[in-house]
Amino acid sequence: MKRAFYPGSFDPVTNGHIDILNQARAVFDEVVVGIGIHPGKQPMFDFDERAALISACLDVPVQVVAFDGLVVDAATRAGAVALVRGLRDGSDLDYEMQMAGMNAAMRPGIVTVFFPASPPTRPITATLVRQIARMGGDVASFVPANVAQAIRSKVA
Repeated sequence: MKRAFYPGSFDPVTNGHIDILNQARAVFDEVVVGIGIHPGKQPMFDFDERAALISACLDVPVQVVAFDGLVVDAATRAGAVALVRGLRDGSDLDYEMQMAGMNAAMRPGIVTVFFPASPPTRPITATLVRQIARMGGDVASFVPANVAQAIRSKVA
């Protein structure tokens, strides 16, 4: 069984995240979603909320785990052979190639697999979604319906 690890903050999970996750699920037998927890950051949603939102967006169950520290360590704990990363544009590629090189140097047995964002999801970032929502904007076209409702509850 080929298992991949899809790390991110997912705060909030966006249509772009779901797009990449679905692409990865089509290639790998199993994809574990790893939510990075950073003690210094104040997320919009806590881990349990993010995990529930991700699970509710999918038609099949997915394992969601929390991690801190190195992503390659978390991927190793999850039994993954690959890291999943999404690419929106060239600046993502530059950054992700550096990360892939460093991760490969630390864990040669774990490859990084890049999936291109679909055209409608390319401009979406969780950071922009949070900013738009906090300024009273409508984010419904950028996130799944359950996430849009959860965001409205948070910023109301």
